[in-house]
Amino acid sequence: MLEAARLALASHRPQALPLGDRRESAVMLLLYPREGATYVLFQVRTHRVAHHRGEISLPGGARDPHDPSLEATALRETHEEVGIAPEHVEVLGRLDDTMTRSSPYRITPFVGALRDGAPRDAGVRAARELSEVLYVPLDHLLSVESRAWKVVEDGGLPSATPAYLHGAHLIWGATARIVTQFVSLLGGAPHGEPSR
Repeated sequence: MLEAARLALASHRPQALPLGDRRESAVMLLLYPREGATYVLFQVRTHRVAHHRGEISLPGGARDPHDPSLEATALRETHEEVGIAPEHVEVLGRLDDTMTRSSPYRITPFVGALRDGAPRDAGVRAARELSEVLYVPLDHLLSVESRAWKVVEDGGLPSATPAYLHGAHLIWGATARIVTQFVSLLGGAPHGEPSR
């Protein structure tokens, strides 16, 4: 699966969106080998953060003035939030930028893989921001069984947005859009149409 991801990302030309009046941010979709399978590492946000309280996100955050690049931002934030050092991540490529809807950020997503021999000690390191680290099998995200929809307000009207189910967890919003692009590159099952 890792080689398939590497090849898909090598031929992908990521779309950059204009920053406008938003802040730069970056996230890392981290492929994490665990128990003989490949997982994607997510995190559950606490209710003490300013934005996206209680939601599931990828490691990442706003670009620091000292970050030399957005890739560096994603690696730094991954280290700060879940304890995986930059030298333990192989960055495989970049996905299209996406905008958050309820906060002022443009997100640049990167895909990385935990390097062979790297410590498998991911966990919550930023307790004010995160309550839990969540491992979701990549095979599950590629399957139709994970597909769901969430109804959100869009300009005052209800709108169905793609989401992913994992046990009691619902992955939606910008995180789901990033996951959708990645699983599409890998040939994952499409979302289909929302049920009426």
